[in-house]
Amino acid sequence: KGKDSIVAQGKRRYDMKMEGYGGQKKPIFRKKAKTTKKITLRLTCGVSTCGTRRFLMIGRAKTFILGQEKK
Repeated sequence: KGKDSIVAQGKRRYDMKMEGYGGQKKPIFRKKAKTTKKITLRLTCGVSTCGTRRFLMIGRAKTFILGQEKK
């Protein structure tokens, strides 16, 4: 995801709504369900001329140690 545009319609509408007094007008999401991130490995080709990259999805895990065998 790139940098958010300040001229986008939604951003302009949000800024207008938030202007002035009266506190927070939009909900702030606080009930995050996931406690872990998905682990992905970025694999790069070792050949000097190639250098292609691909991602390997491992999945969700609390801890991940590279090089450790699966239980």
